[in-house]
Amino acid sequence: MKTAQLIEHIPHMPTFKKFGRVTRVVGLMIESQGPDSSIGDVCKIHVETVNNGHQIILAEVVGFKDEIVVLMPFTSLREISIGCLVEGTGAPLEVKVGPELIGKVLDSMGNPIDGTLLPKGLMTVPTEQDPPNPLTRPPINERLEVGVKAIDGMLTVGNGQRVGIFAGSGVGKSTLLGMIARNTQADLNVIALIGERGREVREFIERDLGPEGLSRSIVVAATSDQPALMRIKGAFTATAIAEYFRNRGLNVMLMMDSVTRVAMAQREIGLATGEPPAQKGYTPSVFAILPKLLERTGTNEKGSITAFYTVLVDGDDMNEPIADTVRGILDGHIVLDRNLANKGQYPAINVLKSVSRLMNHVAEPEHKKAAERLRELYYTYDKSEDLINIGAYKRGTSREIDEAIHYEPLITTYLKQGYLDKVTLEESVNELISLSNGGVN
Repeated sequence: MKTAQLIEHIPHMPTFKKFGRVTRVVGLMIESQGPDSSIGDVCKIHVETVNNGHQIILAEVVGFKDEIVVLMPFTSLREISIGCLVEGTGAPLEVKVGPELIGKVLDSMGNPIDGTLLPKGLMTVPTEQDPPNPLTRPPINERLEVGVKAIDGMLTVGNGQRVGIFAGSGVGKSTLLGMIARNTQADLNVIALIGERGREVREFIERDLGPEGLSRSIVVAATSDQPALMRIKGAFTATAIAEYFRNRGLNVMLMMDSVTRVAMAQREIGLATGEPPAQKGYTPSVFAILPKLLERTGTNEKGSITAFYTVLVDGDDMNEPIADTVRGILDGHIVLDRNLANKGQYPAINVLKSVSRLMNHVAEPEHKKAAERLRELYYTYDKSEDLINIGAYKRGTSREIDEAIHYEPLITTYLKQGYLDKVTLEESVNELISLSNGGVN
């Protein structure tokens, strides 16, 4: 920063620091008498360690009780005691962002997990920002290649669309995200791993993402053992990083696994601050935070963020509160079916239960017609599958069912794809059109 700019900032610099003291620790919360602060401000708790050392623990203001400030720490509560000094910063959490972060794995605070220092020359941005003005969002009318035949062909995604991937545990969500990250035509991937097991983070980076995917990605990881606030901030930090690059004219791919664990973390905070439980124990703040997070992606006048959010459906129940809320906010949903996975069909995308709300706006007429025809054939077979399997259906009874029986193995073969296979959008569409015209045998 130049000398003239520093001089301009002098009148606005605080002449004193605001301090308070810890008065109580209850569960996940720290109560402090002071300092003067606002909701969302970051405070520094000064702790004297057992070895006569000094440690600073960051915490965020999450509420007030009378004149007591309620804080939640970003790390462990260990060694915090009554009387610890609490220093107010007067600002919310900010992270440093720049092209130099590409290829790195960061924590929720924006620091490299491997212990290396951040590169110089980065810009500081707040993690919480307002969504773009709806009147400044350009319409989505351009296809985006993700390199997965079932999506490019049957559930075409637009550049700037937001899509949910709904599945139970162990059905292939992380593998599908890795395929998209490696194969997409987006300029940059920002991947948020929220609430994952510690083992899965490295496995996803090395096995699913691979060196090719990591070289054009920024990964933000907040594992399940970390405090609830860190898991929430991981989602907001990843979104802020994606916004930074969107504002520089890039087409960014944001992938978050999973938004359900963000909601669970907010439920922990809500219950700890005294919110009443609502649907299935989720507090009202959960349903307030989801649209604020999800609406930040999409297009603006400078660039775009195409977003894929995974949603864990409890007991494969697609109508549980978080799944239902997220489905209502996003521009489409991809359902991974456990029955298809059990039959060895990967990716286990159930195209009959999935929909891309923007496919009609971005796909060519011939492409849409072919996709609709194969969907009808697949639906006809699915509806009659039980009769066919038990031998109750006789060939020749229905021309539609006979045609569906002929096409079913061809459609299934089309929807299958090895997780290392890369198929272009043009190849996926041409194969789909050829299949609908009976050109594939």
